[in-house]
Amino acid sequence: MRTRRKSRTVAEINVVPYIDVMLVLLVIFIATAPVVMQGVTVDLPQAEAEAMNEDQQTPIIATVDRAGQYFISIDQQSVKMPDLNAVSQYAADELRKDPRRPVVVQGDAQVPYDAVIQLMNALKQGGVQSVGLVTEPLRESAD
Repeated sequence: MRTRRKSRTVAEINVVPYIDVMLVLLVIFIATAPVVMQGVTVDLPQAEAEAMNEDQQTPIIATVDRAGQYFISIDQQSVKMPDLNAVSQYAADELRKDPRRPVVVQGDAQVPYDAVIQLMNALKQGGVQSVGLVTEPLRESAD
């Protein structure tokens, strides 16, 4: 007589596809993380903007005008910069003279945001640790 064997069904979840998906996601995050981390770190104000102190040194003013030209102003003397490399070099030279001198960026309202960011990157390459942004005070509406 033949004995009948009962075959047991195995109820397992195959986790190999899930591990494959997780590894692919891990590779994607590792590959994109350095791209996300590049950029200029800016300390954003958490309160209303205040004017600079009167007793503070006169700042180095880096400007990008409406035409996209770059200038550095020190003690009310503006020097036109031929390119962003010149901005980096000039900022580095001035900071060697006085490393605690404040640096502010002034961009025309009509200039694309990209031009201001490129100017800030050039200043960072020149050794500037932090910059201030020059703005005009808000105007009251005539309503």
